[in-house]
Amino acid sequence: MDQILDEVERRRGISAALVYPFMRSLMESPFPAPGKTIKVKTFLPGAGNEVIELRRPMDSRLEHVDFECLFKCLSIRQIIRIFASLLLERRVIFIADKLSTLSSCSHAVVALLYPFSWQHTFIPVLPSSMIDIVCCPTPFLVGLLSSSLPKLKELPVEEALMVNLGSDRFIRQMDDEDTLLPRKLQAALEQALERKNDLINQDSDSESDEECNTLNGLVSEVFIRFFVETIGHYSLFLNQNEKAERVFQREAFRKSVASKSIRRFLEVFMESQMFAGFIQDRELRKCRAKGLFEQRVEQYLEELPDTEQSGVNKFLRGLGKELGFDIFEV
Repeated sequence: MDQILDEVERRRGISAALVYPFMRSLMESPFPAPGKTIKVKTFLPGAGNEVIELRRPMDSRLEHVDFECLFKCLSIRQIIRIFASLLLERRVIFIADKLSTLSSCSHAVVALLYPFSWQHTFIPVLPSSMIDIVCCPTPFLVGLLSSSLPKLKELPVEEALMVNLGSDRFIRQMDDEDTLLPRKLQAALEQALERKNDLINQDSDSESDEECNTLNGLVSEVFIRFFVETIGHYSLFLNQNEKAERVFQREAFRKSVASKSIRRFLEVFMESQMFAGFIQDRELRKCRAKGLFEQRVEQYLEELPDTEQSGVNKFLRGLGKELGFDIFEV
């Protein structure tokens, strides 16, 4: 997707008339199977005939996700702050010079929320003619080109996190972003992500394209581990009532957590539409949910009697088991 946007921008920079022939060639090409590549033939003045290769990732869950771009634009600390803000369903605005950067980073941060889904306004590239949307009081994640920044600063925007993807800095923030997540789990997230390159080298010796996929998989596993540590026991509190309906025992679920900081986090997070949608989906299912998160939860529940306290080491050790090696030996 981002490669296509780059090609569109490249043509638009020469002449808007060149965009349509490229998009027509693209639409006439067959949709590739997972892991397969298609070749799109195009013409560009000055360059002549070109063949562009587009590859569809093997993992459809991360199909439109490029964590590499996110980590190039932002530091680990900033990424975790944005992740925390989205978890609590705040308003977030990304600003960048390129359409592809906005699209790539927006889809990447939303992918960090798996197994939850962003339930609110999501516009990776917001046209300048629609910029007034940022004045709405409801949660949103939108992207704006840098050329819209002067106009953005004139608008009466309510509390929002404004992120400049070109300079890795927050133009505006709430100043509490470092306190939203449980402290020990936030430290564990940071440690695991700081060691991502070592872990990739440990996990794979493959070529650069496959290594990028490995980065996607690794980053996804790190954030999945965060959710396993915070809500991995949720299924123990889905009980059937007298009508044979599955009902979630909210307070019992929250109070069952030993860690005070995780309980405080859950008290806020459980009020989000993301959490409500997640639980409602599980309540209405006639059979158990399937997917990578549910697999990790199953492994976690098998290890619940483990006496090791929750914290950085437990987080990293659990992550190491999921990746298939001892993370402390890396």
